Amino acid sequence: MEKVCVHFAEGFEEIEAITIVDILRRAEIDVKMVSITKSKIVTGAHKIKITTDLLFEEVNYDEVSMIILPGGMPGSKNLKEHVGLNEKIKEFYKKGKKLGAICAAPMVYGGLGILKGEKATSYPGFEVYLDGATIVNEEVVTSNKIITSQGPGTAIKFALKIVSDLKGEKLANSIKEGMIVK
Repeated sequence: MEKVCVHFAEGFEEIEAITIVDILRRAEIDVKMVSITKSKIVTGAHKIKITTDLLFEEVNYDEVSMIILPGGMPGSKNLKEHVGLNEKIKEFYKKGKKLGAICAAPMVYGGLGILKGEKATSYPGFEVYLDGATIVNEEVVTSNKIITSQGPGTAIKFALKIVSDLKGEKLANSIKEGMIVK
């Protein structure tokens, strides 16, 4: 079974983070909400508090098949500044494991140099942080093992693309239909 970790930093974008977790759980993917703070309770950009499943230090990343970063500000900046998470992202990239980021969060991957030669998208205005990427103005972009997306309004499509990649297009379409996503 695929195991996915969605990382929460203070100031995360609530719609993106919860939409991703919700849809992946509908697909029966083992998804864990991971706090990169010292507390399992993390406050989003719009002051919504979420209780995560684990602290960063509690995760066994050898068992994880994908790292996902929701956007938001200052959430994306806080993700970018977390040394341990950045080391895990670089390790995942070197091993060819899947990575996902939405909104401003692709800037984390850009700052680590892992978007060089890849296609990527982000929240408008954050493209300047996608160092070396070929910028694509699409809602969801897949390039090798990296999936990026533009923002809160594209969160459902982003999450469905992750489901499609991990468990197949048939299941993703079934969830899409059940949620009345056009």
